Amino acid sequence: MTNFLGFISTIVLARFLTPSDFGLVAFATTILTVLSSVTDLSLSSALVQHRSPTVDHFNTVWTLGFLRSLIIAVLFCAASGPVGHFTHEPRIVPVMLVLAISIVLTGITNPRAIMMTRDLIFWQQFLLTVAQRLSTFVVALTIAIVFRSYWAIVWGAVVGQAVNVLISYTILPYLPRPGVKHTREMMHFSIWLTVGQMINTLNWNFDQLIIGGIIGRAQLGYYTVGNNLATMPTRETTRPITATLFPAYSKLKDDKERLATAYQKSQGLVTAITLPAGVGMALIADPLVRLFMGEKWHPVVLIIQVLASVFALQTLGTLSQPLAMATGATRLLFVRDLQSFLMRIPFIIAGMLIDGFTGIIYARALTGSIAVFLHMQVIKRITGLTFKEQFAANTRSIASVCVMAVVVLSASHSVARLGNKPVDLISEIAILVALGAVSYSGSSLGLWMKMGKPDGPEHEVLIAASHLMRRLSPG
Repeated sequence: MTNFLGFISTIVLARFLTPSDFGLVAFATTILTVLSSVTDLSLSSALVQHRSPTVDHFNTVWTLGFLRSLIIAVLFCAASGPVGHFTHEPRIVPVMLVLAISIVLTGITNPRAIMMTRDLIFWQQFLLTVAQRLSTFVVALTIAIVFRSYWAIVWGAVVGQAVNVLISYTILPYLPRPGVKHTREMMHFSIWLTVGQMINTLNWNFDQLIIGGIIGRAQLGYYTVGNNLATMPTRETTRPITATLFPAYSKLKDDKERLATAYQKSQGLVTAITLPAGVGMALIADPLVRLFMGEKWHPVVLIIQVLASVFALQTLGTLSQPLAMATGATRLLFVRDLQSFLMRIPFIIAGMLIDGFTGIIYARALTGSIAVFLHMQVIKRITGLTFKEQFAANTRSIASVCVMAVVVLSASHSVARLGNKPVDLISEIAILVALGAVSYSGSSLGLWMKMGKPDGPEHEVLIAASHLMRRLSPG
């Protein structure tokens, strides 16, 4: 549901706004993201990892979060003038001033909300996420239709954050009281996460700062929208899963053998779901963009094709984050993020110098592929699983997605001749998706049976399907 809302919001707003509109807001939000990461205390994760947090722990987290948000808001407002002067874009000044409101709202969010993740309470977390996404979409769409302005994105984000804060206190009553009693205890766990998050955010936003500050806001608009659409099938799918696995792994952190087994099973399931989703998104990017966004967004196609494939590949190591957090090995995450940062920045700069905007895209593909091994190294250090053992849990999914890619690519040239009318594009997408689903599931099932039906995602899917059939059968 939340992924669908994010997808619909992006493609609908793209119909009413220009790439330059998206680029303008993206540049402001990138600066905000970087500034926030520098001061991020990662205290919510400390609450999840804590065995029995008290009211004083919540008050400490709320107080530090509120003070941090006020400092960031002031710095962000103060930076608006210089940023506008540097970019020769006066419109960015009021945008940054309004976005400062969302910073303060983030600081007063109910700290108890994170406990839903630890206690595996899904409906409340689902309600929070859907309410925020839906309110953001409604406000943004209304302003976009009426004014055709970039303010649709800005006010949508602010209202969405306000709704999130309101509902967080409604479903989880909490009266915050200023206090810093457990500051040292909270910081002891979160210090490496904080430093790692700072480096990671600089790493993942450096390319956007270069594109927006040097190449142009329209290109940044293409890049941001393409990146968002490429991310949705994989990262948005894995996010709720990784949030659930964090507390689950925490319960096994003292039993290394059980933890390694649990990791292999969960990683196999994640890969089986997200790998075909990401590669599938890349395979249907062209008709998808032409159908929903129009020809003005055609440069987004290459971005989706390249980055969606890379994001799909990165699912092989995506569970390193909850695994390290659950075991308290946050220093390993910092080392991983630092290695990724030192590798990625030179490649991004070299890509830009060699081939401009397109060079940056391919530089991201290369560094993203290499980063998979950095994630797997973290997993090896924690569980003792070798690279070969980690790949073994995903071999059927990898082989099946290769078969799917060959089948869909072989058929895409013939299917593309249907035409460019909406009904033709819908038919093209439907045919390619059907071919991909059949070839992937058929290959997975065939390989699983040939290998003697070992434990894995196929077994879990068959059990779930059996339970569903029993519920649906009469009597």
